[in-house]
Amino acid sequence: MADSVVAEDQKFSLKEVLDTFKLCLTENKEVYLEHYVAGWRGLVKFLNSLGSVFGFISKDAVNKIKILVGYLEGDNGSQYVTIQSMMKYELDSGLVDLTKRGNHPESGCRTLLRLHRALRWLELFLERLRTSSEDGKTSVMCADAYNESLAQHHPWVIRKAAGMAFCMLPGRLAFLEVMNVGTPEQVVAMLGEALPLISEVYQITEELYAQNNMLDLP
Repeated sequence: MADSVVAEDQKFSLKEVLDTFKLCLTENKEVYLEHYVAGWRGLVKFLNSLGSVFGFISKDAVNKIKILVGYLEGDNGSQYVTIQSMMKYELDSGLVDLTKRGNHPESGCRTLLRLHRALRWLELFLERLRTSSEDGKTSVMCADAYNESLAQHHPWVIRKAAGMAFCMLPGRLAFLEVMNVGTPEQVVAMLGEALPLISEVYQITEELYAQNNMLDLP
């Protein structure tokens, strides 16, 4: 399935992602940036385990993760503990240009928004994998999920390339195998546990961006 044998530490583990997203929320339902980024590292392994098909999204996600880690480990790292604190700090400090890319093209808010949009696509796709019949077409599931989420933020050229890439996807059982959980039934059960967590983190983040009129950051 993958282009080459994947090193053990690069193998995707659905349980790892589940455990990470469990740690994402504070008692007050704020989102820890460190755990959000760690969750995305796991999701990148999922994309990479399917070979080069998802390279166009995987490479972009890796780039965004690096930028956010730079903020977390930087001089102002204490301002980036949660998504909420990051957003307040960057807005108060004038680090986010709401109308154009301006002088801060890689602000934490703008960078995270790109991952946030991609998270919605993966959530929708994994939900379809979880609930579809044995012979469900993954290419259709993935394309439908993409068209409901990421597609509206991509130019025509990328949408076209994505559509062609989705046609090369393996069958549903091959996807379930990549999760490294066990039987298809066990994978479906774990997805049933993981997806509500991912969805909650997504919804909290979505509302935060909406409250600050930042859902369409250029």
